[in-house]
Amino acid sequence: MLTDTTSIEAFIDALPKVELHVHLVGSASVPTVLELARRHPDGPVPVDERELRAFYEFRDFPHFAEVYESVSGLVRTPQDVGTLVLGTARDLAAQNVRYVELTVTPYTHQRAGMPMPAITEALDHAVREARDRLGIRVAYIFDIPGEFGAEGARGTLDHALRHPPEALVGFGLAGIEQVRPPHRDAFRDAFAAARAAGLRSLPHAGEMSGPETIWEVVEGLHAERIGHGISCLDDPRLVAHLRETQIPLEVCPTSNVCTGQVAAIGEHPLPRMLDEGLFVTLNSDDPPMFDTTLTGEYRVAAEVFGLGREGLAALARNAVIASSLDEEARRAILADIDALG
Repeated sequence: MLTDTTSIEAFIDALPKVELHVHLVGSASVPTVLELARRHPDGPVPVDERELRAFYEFRDFPHFAEVYESVSGLVRTPQDVGTLVLGTARDLAAQNVRYVELTVTPYTHQRAGMPMPAITEALDHAVREARDRLGIRVAYIFDIPGEFGAEGARGTLDHALRHPPEALVGFGLAGIEQVRPPHRDAFRDAFAAARAAGLRSLPHAGEMSGPETIWEVVEGLHAERIGHGISCLDDPRLVAHLRETQIPLEVCPTSNVCTGQVAAIGEHPLPRMLDEGLFVTLNSDDPPMFDTTLTGEYRVAAEVFGLGREGLAALARNAVIASSLDEEARRAILADIDALG
């Protein structure tokens, strides 16, 4: 049992957590990436650990996207997909994460030659293994790689509708935000079809572009949660709208610094977002690539932003509330968070 004298580090370790914003390829640990790189040595990803860590030093978001695409190119078989899911589940379970909504970009795997049914079979098998062996629940979000425009939207939607994994809960949109405008109608149509099929609208926006991107996912894609959303603070009317609607924002502080969206961790807007009364959750995005973990993000919230136990527990509660968990599972995790008090 925790006491009043328990350190904040021990409190964070004991805190039941939910991860809502983490990417399958970006979650691959350094040993896993090295294994894949050595298995497929014909690509640009280094096979030496020191060189790989240097490979993960990003100049800006386009460079990060280039590196991410290179690592994604190592995922060539359904077995590779399952290995990544279980590796992520293992890393998160060790951090007392009870549930994760893992973002998968199936279109990139289709382009690598994997049939949709085989990808889905691998994802389904990994969910069962994670639950039975690791005690963590895994759900999936299928996201459109924005750089592929209408083609990527059609391919992602086709997979989501024709061969959905059993644990598919959401439909997303990621990639470089500045390339989206010419494909706006294709993205809107895909999200409308996904929503009609019962999937939640969970796009990225406001990470590397201004508030107009957030307005588009709110008004055009009917977003139920927004990945990042940090540029909302540049538009007082948008801040007021997000405060009123309480649309959850999946904030990833270390990621934003590593990709050059925020100059330094001490300058991150998360404290101001909380002060503005916005609904914020804390997430890790691509943890090994950014040398972080979900637990590490909670430590940043405590050590850099000055959040105490109550503030950290509130962030953990927000993630549970914003999740796609059934009501019984939500209540159980919320009760465990409250018990720490």
